[in-house]
Amino acid sequence: MQPHPNLPSPTGRVLRGYAPVAILGVLFALMAATVPSTYSDQGLATTGSGGGSGSFEAGSGSASDSSGLDGTGGADPAAGTDGASGTEGAAAAGGAAGTPAEGAAGGGGGPVAGQQPCADRPVQIPGDPYSPPCFEFSGDNGGATAKGVTPEEVIVSARILNEKGFQQTLATLAGADIVDGPEDVKRTIAALAEYFNSRMQFYGRKMAIKFYDGKGSGVNELQGAGQAEAEADAITAAEEIGAFAEINAGSAPFADALARKQVIAFGTPYLSRNWHVDRRPYNWSVATDCSIIVESVGEFANQTLANKPAVFAGDGLKDKPRKFAFFSPENPWYVDCVDQGIAIAEAAGTKVDQRVTYRLDIDSMSNQAASIITKLKSEGITTILCGCDPIMPIFLTTKAAEQGYNPEWVVAGTALSDIDLVGQLYDQDQWSRAFGVSYLSSFLPIESGIGYSAYKSVRNDEPAFAVETIYSQMYQLALGIHMAGPNLTPETYEQGMFAYPGGTGPFGTWGFDSDSYTPTQDYRVIWWDPEAVSPMNSKRGAYIEAYDGRRFKKGELPAADQPPVFR
Repeated sequence: MQPHPNLPSPTGRVLRGYAPVAILGVLFALMAATVPSTYSDQGLATTGSGGGSGSFEAGSGSASDSSGLDGTGGADPAAGTDGASGTEGAAAAGGAAGTPAEGAAGGGGGPVAGQQPCADRPVQIPGDPYSPPCFEFSGDNGGATAKGVTPEEVIVSARILNEKGFQQTLATLAGADIVDGPEDVKRTIAALAEYFNSRMQFYGRKMAIKFYDGKGSGVNELQGAGQAEAEADAITAAEEIGAFAEINAGSAPFADALARKQVIAFGTPYLSRNWHVDRRPYNWSVATDCSIIVESVGEFANQTLANKPAVFAGDGLKDKPRKFAFFSPENPWYVDCVDQGIAIAEAAGTKVDQRVTYRLDIDSMSNQAASIITKLKSEGITTILCGCDPIMPIFLTTKAAEQGYNPEWVVAGTALSDIDLVGQLYDQDQWSRAFGVSYLSSFLPIESGIGYSAYKSVRNDEPAFAVETIYSQMYQLALGIHMAGPNLTPETYEQGMFAYPGGTGPFGTWGFDSDSYTPTQDYRVIWWDPEAVSPMNSKRGAYIEAYDGRRFKKGELPAADQPPVFR
């Protein structure tokens, strides 16, 4: 078994990294330069960026099966090799390990026949900061243990969408022409399937990727429309393909439809804890669930901001008693989380003075922003808690500058709004008053991401711009299969995820509690310095860590007269 590769990025790969469909309605080609940094054979050497959302958008063309994508004249790169027993090495992934799917029929409550911890190492993939514990296996894997599972394969569907127009609009905002086509996305998914097939313990099975052209639209679905098309795509995945899991379920309508078809879905866009629990065990994502977000931001506000003067506001508002506005898209699943956030604030004696929602519609965002800023200014709001997509603050900060309105901006860590490349897009005078929380790790120079390195260990060409997001999402899928044991079902998958001991790397600290279906475990406090040079692209504008980079779990943030930012 091979360790996690440590490969430098090639010359000229400046605009590489991950360009996911940034949840809350945006696909971020403009994230393409977000490359996490290099890992050593001994574990995590430096950290970079991660996170994002769950849908991989393609520019044009059509999807088919994965044959012919590996450059060898028709071999299936998703086939890989059997999940091997006895992977090499040790890594820093959280120490000792639990057993797969404890308490599951045929999978836990004790050792599984033919399965045991590796004798010579604690973790599966050396050099991987998220590596699960190492397991060896021999014998009968139980065969067809669930729909989409055979003795040899775990069938995984991958919906491919044509969203070039929306993606290109966002890339233009970043001054870049970087669009992933369908073949880029398919090639990357297939190569990473091969990577995980050869490194994780899949008990004699391998992930088999089945691509198909989706009828739906990620843009429409993220705005709450497109239900019929999402249902049709779920039927394709569940009934025509017979999938155990769908790797590209980046909208609420599609993820919900898949859950009702009993297909495990990856990529839910910042949906609430209750949303996931109500559909357990079928929906998972690397995008932090919005219940965790409002709990973290609520704790930050209650502990350091509430009932205190707005010392970081600008002219006209500085040092006035703080008046808060909570800000989010109008989609009902996000409104539910804002309700939770307001309840948290009020329970701590914090008054929320304004509640603002907006439509995830780029064409109308400028006009929406002008009206919103006018209202907030007239109400004397000093502090905006922005649970936003990354595009809306471009318009909000521009309109605030035009109207001479100078509030504090509280970053909620949503949809990549907490990375340097996005902060650089906002009005810099306005964003010089931005601070808040982030669930990602700190950013270091662009070298190579763990997803990029994984891809390059399998292929010699270049992956999709979205490689880091695709990798992190596929990692979740592979992790649960590994931890479930040979008796793979949706229920043992869930129990295996809950038994995962966790790890910390470029995507933040991962772990899964008994009611968590996104991996976020903690946060850090950040603030924006428009003069600092970002290590990501060597341009001015960067987030700076407060508390010397310390990360906080729920309940750990100390009370303070004001947050220790802008120092």
